[in-house]
Amino acid sequence: MAECSCPEKPGEPTVARCPRNGSIGTGVDRQTVKGLLTEEALRRLTPSDYRFCADADCDVVYFDANGSCFGTRDIRVQVWHKHPFGDRPMCYCFGESEVSIRREIQTTGTSSAVERIREHIAAGRCACKIRNPRGACCLGDMIAAIKRVEGALRSEVAAGEALGDIHAGQRDFLDR
Repeated sequence: MAECSCPEKPGEPTVARCPRNGSIGTGVDRQTVKGLLTEEALRRLTPSDYRFCADADCDVVYFDANGSCFGTRDIRVQVWHKHPFGDRPMCYCFGESEVSIRREIQTTGTSSAVERIREHIAAGRCACKIRNPRGACCLGDMIAAIKRVEGALRSEVAAGEALGDIHAGQRDFLDR
């Protein structure tokens, strides 16, 4: 069956795909891109609408419809989507990371990172639109990160239990 050759309807956004891997990109404010590019990369910025590529297997962070790309080396901060689990920044405004989440859970049995971020948002301190490479609020990512860290800790504790190498605090965490 042939593809439709109808012209695009006016006002319908076109699907922008990463020129390296074909992933659908999400729109990101140009101000975010400008704020996070290195000095050298900023010299290559053109007036265009940029998209964010979240694919972990792709080095491209930002791209436009003309094929212009900015990779991880062009960005001032570590883009958590592009790095393996374990030591990634999750909240670019208030410094929450997988390491800080892990440390807090190991110390207290839980993470209050989401509540802390919500308090900052309520106080008008959030700047995710500018600081987060995705150009959006990190709260959903933070909730998912806490679940990933908890899952990893549970696996580690369960493995330690199977080997007979588990402490009382670890057993309490596993029982929750």
